[in-house]
Amino acid sequence: MFRLPRHAALINRMGFNNVGVQKFLANLAQQGRPCPIGINIGKNRDTPVDRAVEDYRTAMQAVYAHADYITVNISSPNTPGLRDLQQQENLEELLRALKAEQAALAGKYGRYVPIALKIAPDLDNAQIGAIASLVLAHKFDAVIATNTTIARPGVEHEPLANQTGGLSGRPLKRLSTEVIRKLHAHLQGKVPIIGVGGVENADDAWEKLEAGADLVQIYTGIIYEGPGIVQNIVQGLFDRMRTAGCDNLFDAVAHARKRVSR
Repeated sequence: MFRLPRHAALINRMGFNNVGVQKFLANLAQQGRPCPIGINIGKNRDTPVDRAVEDYRTAMQAVYAHADYITVNISSPNTPGLRDLQQQENLEELLRALKAEQAALAGKYGRYVPIALKIAPDLDNAQIGAIASLVLAHKFDAVIATNTTIARPGVEHEPLANQTGGLSGRPLKRLSTEVIRKLHAHLQGKVPIIGVGGVENADDAWEKLEAGADLVQIYTGIIYEGPGIVQNIVQGLFDRMRTAGCDNLFDAVAHARKRVSR
C-alpha cells in the first residue's frame, strides 16, 4: 500500500491475502458481534475464470451463517482475471449460481443474508447497463459502486503513480459518483446502491446520495482522518436534513434528487 497524501489517496495491490476462510472465521468468532458484519468474498488468485463460480459458492457456504451481508467482489484489480467476471456472459452464470446458493442457505439457516455485487469504476456505459440488467433479473440485494480504479486521474505526475494497484481516495470521487449516477438511472431505486469512493466529509457523502446511492461506505478517508470522520459525516448530513426542513435523511435526499432532475 502506498500513500499519496497530497491527494488524500492510496494505491494498493494487497489483493485478497488472508489466512484462509476457516482461520478467518475462528478469528471473527473471537470478536463477538459489536456491529453489523459484512464479509467480502472473491475467487482465489490461481483459480481460472471458468471455475470462479466454485470459489464463490464455497466461500458463501462458509461465511453465510456469520454475516449480516455478503459482498460479492468481482472488481478488485489485484486478483488476476477477477474483473473478467464483470463481462456479461461470466456475470450471468455467477449471479444465477449465487442467488440459488443464497436461497438454499437461507432455508438451511432460517435467515436471509443479503448479497451485494461490488463493481469497478472503470466501466463504460454499455457495461454499466448490462450489469444493471443482470442485477435486476437475478434480484441481487444491492450494488456497491465502486471499487478502486486502475486509472490515475489527477495523480499522473506523482512519483508513486506508476505503482501497480488500485487507486482510492479523493481522485476516485468523480469516477465513482458518475458510475452511481448512471447505475441509478438504470435501477431506478429497485436495487439499493452503496456508494463508495473519495468520501472525506458530509458534502462528499451527500454528493453520493444525491447521485443515487442509498448508503455510503468509507475507507481511505478513515486512513487519513481517523474514525472521527464518521461522526463528522453523520453530523453534517443531519445539518443538511434540518436545513432542508425534513424530518429524515430519506426525504431530504428525495427532494434534492427531484431538484437536480428538473
